[in-house]
Amino acid sequence: MRDFGMSRKCQLTGKKANNGFAVSHSHRRTKKLQQVNLQWKRIWWEEGNRWVKLRLSTKAIKTLEKKSLHLMAKEAGINLNKL
Repeated sequence: MRDFGMSRKCQLTGKKANNGFAVSHSHRRTKKLQQVNLQWKRIWWEEGNRWVKLRLSTKAIKTLEKKSLHLMAKEAGINLNKL
């Protein structure tokens, strides 16, 4: 399932693309966009007793293993009931 109307942004951390330079051997610099590594992930939400589908960066997925989904959503200001 792909939602093309959604921005390329992590729903929990807010990570998005970074502007950078591609530097050639002769040190010519051309602009490039470094996109965030986003994945669709289905996560079990304990408090809501259901699965929640989120578009997350790989960094956020790793952080979820330490913190709970409820805590990260609260920090991001996301209401999981509306997802």
